[in-house]
Amino acid sequence: MTIQKEIYAQFNNGKIIYSFTLKNKRGVEVKILNFGGIITSIKTPDKRGCIENITLGYDSLQHYIDDNSYLGAIIGRYGNRIANGKFILGDTLYTLAKNNPPNHLHGGDSGFDKKTWKATSKINKDSVSLILNYISKDMEEGFPGKLHTTVLYTLTSDNSLEIEYKAKTDKKTIVNLTNHAYFNLSGNFNSDILDHELQINADKILPTNKFLIPTGEISLVENTPFDFRTFKPIGKDIYADNKQLKLGLGYDHCWCLNYPDKGVRKIASAYHKKSGRLLEVFSDQPGVQFYSGNHLKGSYLKRTGFCLETQHYPDSPNQNKFPSVVLCPGEIYSSKTSYKFLIQ
Repeated sequence: MTIQKEIYAQFNNGKIIYSFTLKNKRGVEVKILNFGGIITSIKTPDKRGCIENITLGYDSLQHYIDDNSYLGAIIGRYGNRIANGKFILGDTLYTLAKNNPPNHLHGGDSGFDKKTWKATSKINKDSVSLILNYISKDMEEGFPGKLHTTVLYTLTSDNSLEIEYKAKTDKKTIVNLTNHAYFNLSGNFNSDILDHELQINADKILPTNKFLIPTGEISLVENTPFDFRTFKPIGKDIYADNKQLKLGLGYDHCWCLNYPDKGVRKIASAYHKKSGRLLEVFSDQPGVQFYSGNHLKGSYLKRTGFCLETQHYPDSPNQNKFPSVVLCPGEIYSSKTSYKFLIQ
């Protein structure tokens, strides 16, 4: 197990951005920046032993600064959408940036994906870790409370990339952290992900309105294009005559994961038959946003990557029936997600 640190880029003010390369002895390599905690690449072997990158990334800092697709980044303070960029906490109305008009999305104009994190590393016998810390000031991007956040990336000897999130606040606030990695298990980013087979351990989804805000209804996936309870190709039903698919221009919805009270459990799997790569996702979160890359453009074409963003439900601060995202002083926000890379 090794971790290497090298200079990636430098801002005009002299601040240096570093790239950290985590490696194990089985051919898995993960590169992470301390800018946005961005995963720039994940290299894994296919069934023939060919090692390729399977996550979308850029080759320059400026690309990440300009990026509006959140490639590989830590998302915070609040992953996903908040309706009309507003929420009430206690007796106070808080107003956020409407960076996804008319909604707030993924932390605002300058969310955690655009911050420089303090980085340290740790090597153990069977794992290697990158520890990232960031202090978000009270009312940064409109969110109350001074938030101390730690994100721990750990690559294990059994080919798992574990992501642990922790946060504490000095004022009542809301928190919903995730990672926005785009996967393409083929290793060929010129090909789309519609031939990937996907399975999600969820019986229900959250339907949305035209602005992709949950309506408050919770619907069964049975007999709909959203039924991924058993493996099926992502492209099988993506063009079906379905209102929700038309609203999202494909899949861009939150699945209500089964057994939310059981902590970390396997919540989804993705398989690419030609390469033999199998991705298993484990999490303790109540939901996962499956996004089929419908709006990718520029460096990457539409649907050349998919996201499985483990998280709380979108717009939870405004939806009383959804699990709470409130964090109070004295409490610790804690969450864990793991991506395991296999060959089948």
